[in-house]
Amino acid sequence: MLTLPNILTLSRIFAVPLLAFLLWWPEWKTGYWLAFVLYCLMGITDYFDGYLARSSGTVSKMGIFLDPIADKIMVAAVILVLTAQGYLRGPYVGDAHVIAGLIILVREIAVSGLREFLAGIQVSVPVTKLAKWKTTLQLIALGALIGGGAVHGPPCVSLADSCGTMADQWIHLVGLGSLWGAAILTLITGWDYLRAGVKHMD
Repeated sequence: MLTLPNILTLSRIFAVPLLAFLLWWPEWKTGYWLAFVLYCLMGITDYFDGYLARSSGTVSKMGIFLDPIADKIMVAAVILVLTAQGYLRGPYVGDAHVIAGLIILVREIAVSGLREFLAGIQVSVPVTKLAKWKTTLQLIALGALIGGGAVHGPPCVSLADSCGTMADQWIHLVGLGSLWGAAILTLITGWDYLRAGVKHMD
């Protein structure tokens, strides 16, 4: 059922390859600017597809199925490409910031599997407020990392003279900090979902 909300959701899925393409060259600031604009547009459609579906009473099974998939595909694609291009790096701990991205990806896979299992026995797990905060922080983190590439260019592990100061990399550092915040909330909410799901596995 191709309602407007579903079309908006599908547009996010089809935009993911273009987003990955624009992020592929770490030195290409123009590409990162375009990627940042596209990422923001995808975030806007994420809000409006749900809002329009609820307000017009056109919530469909297709929309319920596609919306979380679209979000996860976008997040996974951005994390993987930014990792490959060295954007999940920073001062003091270097590549260890990749762990935050890994935590998020593992949680998304685990929770998706759990939801699929529970759906088979007709048990739903509601989205908590903390999970919504996690999603918000995660979107801010990835947006800041992309925006940092547009403004600063590729990040530096060492803040030596060739890399500038922390102030010169502040957008990127905000992105890394937000990503760790999202990873911590990911662990908390993932544990909550797992604990709720285990009760139905006997």
